[in-house]
Amino acid sequence: MTENSPFLNALAAYAEAVRSKDVDAFTALYDQDIHVFDMWGRWSLQGLMAWREMAMGWFSSLGDERVVVTFDSAHSTVTEDLAIGYVIFTYTAIAPDGTKLRSLSNRATLALRNTSDGWKIFHEHTSAPIDHKSLLAILSRSDS
Repeated sequence: MTENSPFLNALAAYAEAVRSKDVDAFTALYDQDIHVFDMWGRWSLQGLMAWREMAMGWFSSLGDERVVVTFDSAHSTVTEDLAIGYVIFTYTAIAPDGTKLRSLSNRATLALRNTSDGWKIFHEHTSAPIDHKSLLAILSRSDS
């Protein structure tokens, strides 16, 4: 992927919006008809207002903590009108004094389209593998 990849640009903007708990910057990444298969709490969310409400709840639940989002294993295919890619996100909660409180990782696939307002995410799908015995999500990355 090139440095000017719309996929990488979206990932970097996502990480910054989450770090700063900026709901407007966060939702500006998404198209009006966003459809998200989110792994947290609801089967899916449709439309920018539903996604905005999720972000407002998430960011306000953090109190004075921050979340630092890092990403790796990003791969995408980009055409003139579409960018489709996958990535591993790691979310680390940071206390006001800089102490790392907790961390989790998940997998994401994002689909972007080139609109008159720039590249916008119109579909996002997050997941984590499920342990067969406990039926719990595995939120720590293991490449074994």
